[in-house]
Amino acid sequence: MNITEKLLLIQSELKAPKNQRNAFGKYNYRSAEDILEAVKPLAKKHNAVFKINDEIKEIGGVIYIESTAKLIDVKDHSMQVESTAQAIIDFDAKGMQQPQRTGAASSYAKKYALGNLLLIDDTKDADATNDHKSKPKLEKGSQTYEKAIEFLSNGGMIGQIMSKYSIDKDLLIELKNVK
Repeated sequence: MNITEKLLLIQSELKAPKNQRNAFGKYNYRSAEDILEAVKPLAKKHNAVFKINDEIKEIGGVIYIESTAKLIDVKDHSMQVESTAQAIIDFDAKGMQQPQRTGAASSYAKKYALGNLLLIDDTKDADATNDHKSKPKLEKGSQTYEKAIEFLSNGGMIGQIMSKYSIDKDLLIELKNVK
């Protein structure tokens, strides 16, 4: 059996449910670790191994992690299939030290490199989920604002809040300074 046939079997047998929960965004997700736990028995069953490498890269002043996920045949190491994914390192992430920021980008890139290789789709079609309405405005003093402050204080990312809410410039500056 060649490596492409092994990959096809692993892709068709893999079950990697979204068992993690983001309380602020109110959605379920899967991590790279969840995918790896689900795929290990299948790799053993089909006599293959997975290997993931990270490389820090920079283009135009933007620093990012590029992860490469490989499926390698155990008997013939020259038989390989790989996929890559990238994630920008957010050096402005509140509540994280530099190594945590790099680790977060690494985890994200690994998850998507694995997802690309194993045909795991983490997104819904944008046209199916877009209601073509503007985002609700985040208002200072509102209950949502208080939840956002708590989320950021616990190490949450401002980008997640910005993806859900319209935020005026002054309030955005205030939120970016939450520790």
